[in-house]
Parts: sequence; C-alpha cells; structure tokens
Amino acid sequence: MNVLERFKYCPACGSSHFETNSEKSKLCRSCGFEYFVNPSAATAAFIMNERGELLVERRKREPAKGMLDLPGGFCDVDENIVQGLRREVREETGLKVVSERFVMSCPNVYLYSGVEIPTMDLFFECEVTAGEEPVAMDDAAECMWIPLREIRIEQFGLRSVRQALYEFIEQKRV
Repeated sequence: MNVLERFKYCPACGSSHFETNSEKSKLCRSCGFEYFVNPSAATAAFIMNERGELLVERRKREPAKGMLDLPGGFCDVDENIVQGLRREVREETGLKVVSERFVMSCPNVYLYSGVEIPTMDLFFECEVTAGEEPVAMDDAAECMWIPLREIRIEQFGLRSVRQALYEFIEQKRV
C-alpha cells in the first residue's frame, strides 16, 4: 500500500476532505494544506577488511528477514547522514566508523507493516577501528565477512542494496 493511501484525514485541520492531488501529494480541500511524500534517508556501509572481504549481515526482521544485507538503516530526526551511518553501523555491528567516503545513492521502496515507504539509500565505503570484530546486534541476526569474489547479489534482500553491490563490485574489479 502506498503511504498516501494511509492518510484519510488532514493532519493540519482533521478534515476528511483530504484528497489525492498528485502521485506524491494529498491536498486538504478544507484548509488548503498539501502533504508531500518525500523519501526517508537511509544509509548502508561497505566495510572491507585487510583480506578483501566485505562485512555483511543476515537480516533479523522483515522486510527480507533471513536474507543478506549491508550494515545501515534509517537516519533519525536531527541527525545528519554521517551521524546516522555511524550510529547504525555501531548499533548493528558494534564497530566504530572512523572514516567514510560517499559511493552512490539509490531510490528504494521499503515495505514496513504493509506500507511502502519511499527511501533514498546512501551508500558509503567505511573504515572502522582496526582490530575490532563485528558482533551481530539490533537488526542483525548474524555478521560475516565474505570475499568480494564470493558475493552472490541474489542473496541480498533489498533491491537498492543489490544494485549498489553490483556497482561496488564492478568498481573494485577495475
């Protein structure tokens, strides 16, 4: 279900005359308030070790429970993208990101509780504190290191992650 379909009443005045105005907005015919659906910011981290292995997680929760993923997640209110990236990596793996380099962004749709949430996923290549090993926490059921040449993109549950992984691996082959 599209997120706009969930809104039946105007959040400004409570009117039931809150109607679809475009594919990305609803307009209140009573007070004139227009609500736009914009993507939520989400992050994902490419973390490589000295052996050329990529850190991946097994998802603990839906969507794509049991499938592979990269560490990352949604940014919180009042948090910039780097703060969100560092917090999410720490929450899921226990690792501390010490530097990051933007790699790419990719639009996505995240199915949460039956509602399609549009996202803008931002991917970073990250360096973490030397000598630390990941521990599966929060949304990660398991953390593992996989050599890039053994990555099977179809084992990753989210479309944007599959696309970013493909491009990341291609860049590393050059």
